[in-house]
Amino acid sequence: MRALDIAATGMMAQQRNVAVISNNLANMNTNGYKRRRTEFHDLLYQNQVRPGSTSSDSGSVVPAGVQMGLGVKLAAVYRIHEQGNLSATDNTFDLALEGKGYFQIELPTGETAYTRDGSFQLNADGEIVTHDGYRLEPAITVPSNAQDVTINESGEVLVTLDGQTNLQNVGQIEIAVFQNDAGLEAIGDNLYTETPSSGNAITGNPGDTDFGSILQGYLETSNVNSVEEITELISAQRAYEMNSKVVTTADDMMNTINNMR
Repeated sequence: MRALDIAATGMMAQQRNVAVISNNLANMNTNGYKRRRTEFHDLLYQNQVRPGSTSSDSGSVVPAGVQMGLGVKLAAVYRIHEQGNLSATDNTFDLALEGKGYFQIELPTGETAYTRDGSFQLNADGEIVTHDGYRLEPAITVPSNAQDVTINESGEVLVTLDGQTNLQNVGQIEIAVFQNDAGLEAIGDNLYTETPSSGNAITGNPGDTDFGSILQGYLETSNVNSVEEITELISAQRAYEMNSKVVTTADDMMNTINNMR
């Protein structure tokens, strides 16, 4: 009874679909989070009569044939990199990227990670860091006697020092873009690392061609749409129920055969 195995693959696929949807909903309020979507492929087919084969000695060609599908499989879980909403916070070191790009973060291992979460702070040395204390790259130190800090759309960090009126540039924020954003590997904590699929990071200043700009005092929110996710959840639930109904029907058919006398 091939239907049992096919329906089982359908139930497993929808279980994974629900898991992805639940992760999206769980991260509705995660800064810079990009929603995920599942993509499915059909499994191999068994050719009982191959399309295009001859059906007689006279050379008649079968127009369609008989191919029996074996179910479905999970092909990919991909990120949708559309812009999230910009939420005003008025915090000096809250930065949002409008457009393409990622902030560069130095991990404790020395490796560079990338993020869209711009909720930065200062550490005890005046360096701009993430909420986990990882430094922004390239490293920027704000002087302890700075009275005001301005970060413009181009990523220049300008400060007003105590007793002075002119702005001083203490650093330049650089951002990175990738040929294939979907190829980045998510490692948690709103961070990504590059992979052979993503390609190497291309760095530049915010506002340059093909690079997004920076907005100070804003954060990019998650791009999860709760209405769409609930709709997808209901659809996945219905698909799961229909596949479970196939299992029940196939089981009843087998019982019918077993009870034949």
